[in-house]
Amino acid sequence: MRRLVVTSMVLALAASVAGCGKSSTDTQTSGPPATPPAPAPTLEEMKARQAAIPAPYNAADLANGQAKFALCASCHTIAPGGPNLTGPNLHDIVGRKAGEIAKYNYSEALKASGFTWDAAHLDPWLANPRTMLPGTKMSFVGLRDPKDRTDMIAYMMVNSAPKAP
Repeated sequence: MRRLVVTSMVLALAASVAGCGKSSTDTQTSGPPATPPAPAPTLEEMKARQAAIPAPYNAADLANGQAKFALCASCHTIAPGGPNLTGPNLHDIVGRKAGEIAKYNYSEALKASGFTWDAAHLDPWLANPRTMLPGTKMSFVGLRDPKDRTDMIAYMMVNSAPKAP
């Protein structure tokens, strides 16, 4: 009996985790199949893009930035055309106005913020989103190490296309 209860609990947990982060607006119910997301750039492609971004990000450790982004991957994707999860897709975040993705339900605080994501906004956001913007629904506790934030910002920059002036 105890084994049956434990097995049932494991199956229930697996079922709930399988749907974690998906919202009803992210799933397609009819029509043609969704276009698969474009592949993320390789580390070599990212290093080539990195040469064109400003200091100190052009010398940041992209591998560390990618590793630190893994902390975000339970809620965010960064692949081109990737889905929104609990948080919005972060591909092309640098240069994007905060709260801009139409099919994502942002907090009122973020929608009303009026800023455009750049290094000057990403750094305090990654340090502690709730301090940087009270009222956000972002639950990330933050990255304390400034080098880790620099590396992650560089990683996000190379995953963002240059914006037209």
